Amino acid sequence: MKFSGKKGLAAIALALAVVTTAFVQEKKKIKVWLIGDSTMSQKSVRAFPEAGWGMPFSWFFDSTVVVDNRAQNGRSTKSFMKEGRWDAVMNEMKEGDWVLIQFGHNDEVPTKKNATTEEEFRNNLKKYVSDTRGKKANPILITPVARRKFDASGNLEDTHKVYSGIVRSVAAELNVPLIDLDTKSQALLREMGPDHSRLLYLHLAPGENPNYPDGKVDDTHFSELGARKMAQIVLASIREQKLELAERIVRK
Repeated sequence: MKFSGKKGLAAIALALAVVTTAFVQEKKKIKVWLIGDSTMSQKSVRAFPEAGWGMPFSWFFDSTVVVDNRAQNGRSTKSFMKEGRWDAVMNEMKEGDWVLIQFGHNDEVPTKKNATTEEEFRNNLKKYVSDTRGKKANPILITPVARRKFDASGNLEDTHKVYSGIVRSVAAELNVPLIDLDTKSQALLREMGPDHSRLLYLHLAPGENPNYPDGKVDDTHFSELGARKMAQIVLASIREQKLELAERIVRK
């Protein structure tokens, strides 16, 4: 077929539009599963303005992605499995899905009932990765996000050193994409400093919010701003590593 003149150009444009539309229609719909603890989880209205970073994270993808946030307050790699939460995710997981795995906060504190030893933590992470790959889905390991803990001299303390290190080593050993949220969130906190970094966490004066009439000082859980900042770090890391999932991110 020969194309010439304005009619020819119009025909070419129409053909390209049809091909482009077909390509978009063939793009497979997927789920992005979030499994982890309270720093990632969906919060209830009564917890407002506390927010997990998984909440704003879901806003940044195109219509082919559904973000299913299964993270829960207080969970460790062990309790998430023990309660059947991981089985529930596995039952619904499909080929081509992505699973973002972020634990550590509750695993690493020996006094918590859901704590794990270092060996248990390592083995549990490996199981999450193996199970995900067994479903032909894509795991991403994420180090636990930083706590806001500055010493008297204004230096930020590294509170996740051991368990973040385990996440990094498992990612390297199993060749799993790693998002080092601990390191990157620590950098953000240092940049903002001891005073301004309060804005990222749940710091409320008495009477400021009806959900916390006596006020709140929490350097583990996030404000809406903090949750968005952490979500943006995760999204930027996905883009930096040029993961296939990055092609479906539509907002910065």
